[in-house]
Amino acid sequence: MMNELSMLQRIAVWILPVIFAITVHEVAHGWVAKKYGDNTAAMQGRLTINPIKHIDWLGTIIIPGLLLLTGTGFIFGWAKPVPVDARNFKKPRHDMAIVALAGPVSNVLMAIAWALLARIGVTIGASAENISLPLIYTGIAGISINLVLALINLLPIPPLDGSRVLTGILPSRLAWQYNQLERYGFIILLILLYTKILNTILAYPMYFAQNLFFSLAGIN
Repeated sequence: MMNELSMLQRIAVWILPVIFAITVHEVAHGWVAKKYGDNTAAMQGRLTINPIKHIDWLGTIIIPGLLLLTGTGFIFGWAKPVPVDARNFKKPRHDMAIVALAGPVSNVLMAIAWALLARIGVTIGASAENISLPLIYTGIAGISINLVLALINLLPIPPLDGSRVLTGILPSRLAWQYNQLERYGFIILLILLYTKILNTILAYPMYFAQNLFFSLAGIN
């Protein structure tokens, strides 16, 4: 459906879903960390959905913008990581795994919210297309970006959230060795993206998840 839109229309449709998907993801980490005893994010004023507090120019603006302009059909990004100090947790590795999961869970919840918004647009239908179409298109964008972020962040590549979960499961020594990969994590992710291996890895789970959420939206 997005192919019908002009570039300006695509930007208008994607901008809010991308910004909210990325910023709420980070706020979720900080909020859950606070529940487990770490107030670092709160003290630095990061428990807010104000995007200015979270914007990373490369990850929040440039990368998503380039992916949108080049029409890859695959858009993702990131915000400035919310600071979390695991030393404040009672069970550092276990609690850090829960904090890590909070990000992808927030994206799934947002995907549900965008699906419901799109459902409203579908319900309105042709009777008021100037209202229904923006709701449907924005809902589709919201579902897509949040599912992509949830799936990417669940990959076990340090420092993605999936690696924090795996660290909480592995024996201490093996977890330490595994986390040494973190210095190469961003490079690994870029290589996977450039070679389209990332697309291949995510293709089936993304297809399944999109069908599920588009059905909820009444689009399928």
